[in-house]
Amino acid sequence: MTALADSGIRQPEPTEPAGGLRPVFRILHVSTGNVCRSPITERLTRQALDQRLGGFGDALVVESAGTWGHEGAPMEEHAAQVLSEYGADAAGFFGRELLDEHVIRADLVLTATRDHRQQVIAMGHSAGLRTFTLKEFTRLVRAIDVSTLPAVGSPETLVERARALASAAAALRGWLLAPTAEADEVQDPYGSPIPYFRSIGEEIRAALDPVVTALTGVPGP
Repeated sequence: MTALADSGIRQPEPTEPAGGLRPVFRILHVSTGNVCRSPITERLTRQALDQRLGGFGDALVVESAGTWGHEGAPMEEHAAQVLSEYGADAAGFFGRELLDEHVIRADLVLTATRDHRQQVIAMGHSAGLRTFTLKEFTRLVRAIDVSTLPAVGSPETLVERARALASAAAALRGWLLAPTAEADEVQDPYGSPIPYFRSIGEEIRAALDPVVTALTGVPGP
């Protein structure tokens, strides 16, 4: 099994060890069509976690979906090209529409925009405290003293750390505000030329780096 499981219907459930379920922490990335921003974010997240965690990274399950998801559609060509330029795996991806079950199962939902966040929260399932825009979550994570989080030494402590990080970020919301509303958003590159896709890819990668560092306790390369 790879260090991180694939997305949604494209992945098997984590296997169960003898004696009970293995704990996992599910991260759900949400955009509009699930063919540009959220696939880039999903695959870059998995790449970063693979690089930093190795053997027990599959305790973090990374998925994506779209509020107007193109069910079964391939990733947008420019999005796949951006991932390949980062050395990330774009293969085997198919878009999916955001469903209640995705939100129910997710421990952390990271959206491209505030509108996506509101759409997720409006679905119910007590999603408000665990749903952020990606850049909002990054901003909050930067303010957290990560030395207070559980150290990572096993799949179980990795999940404990992820849960503690998400809770700490939720506690900070409302106290640490964005300089502008747009500062918390990743704009949609759909239909744009490849240079704009590259700029969005870099924006996403920069936002993910402190998040993955806080989740794993391992700085990026």
